[in-house]
Amino acid sequence: MVREISRPGPGDLKLLGEYGVATVHEAQGRTGLMASYMRPIYRPANLFGSAITVLVPPGDNWMLHVAIEVCRPGDVLVVATSSPCEDGYFGDLLATSAMARGCRGLVIDAGVRDVRDLTQMGFPVWSKAVFAQGTVKATPGSVNVPIVCAGAAILPGDVIIADDDGVCVVPRARAADVLEKARAREANEESKRVRLAAGELGLDIYDMRAKLEQMGLRYE
Repeated sequence: MVREISRPGPGDLKLLGEYGVATVHEAQGRTGLMASYMRPIYRPANLFGSAITVLVPPGDNWMLHVAIEVCRPGDVLVVATSSPCEDGYFGDLLATSAMARGCRGLVIDAGVRDVRDLTQMGFPVWSKAVFAQGTVKATPGSVNVPIVCAGAAILPGDVIIADDDGVCVVPRARAADVLEKARAREANEESKRVRLAAGELGLDIYDMRAKLEQMGLRYE
């Protein structure tokens, strides 16, 4: 268990979180998305923070208790399993403990339970499954090591952005650069949004007509 990790600046975290998953994903070259099965347990939901990574054995949540000890305000628990598993690793008691340490939420490539309680608590979770099957505490794992969660490579301290569209990972070293690109992309989209609302067509805004003609589109 690695106790000390580097985290991105709180300003970068907050601003990236405000742009949302789709914008951040596009801004960093369409990379960083977790698998599409990672869904929020309630909606609307959004989350941003720095990753506390956890690698757990199948059916064993012991290391989640270990990980909560090193959580700081603004962190997000990101959990991968050493073998595929959908058991309910996390529920309202662990959420209560995590919230007391300032943890913002959970991203887990496995199952969770106590969904009604987690929803009432306002503790956001993105998971592969909702499953009441319990876990044991018998085998150690790892905390704050490189992991792969739902197809995305994550280092401790990387930026996690999650909302109703899914989960995106931004490498900590790229946070400032991706933020600038997200800001530029959002400004560009806002100008197009104004033009579309005024009645202009995407065909003209994106200069599509000539290319469509070259590709054989004919109006009759």
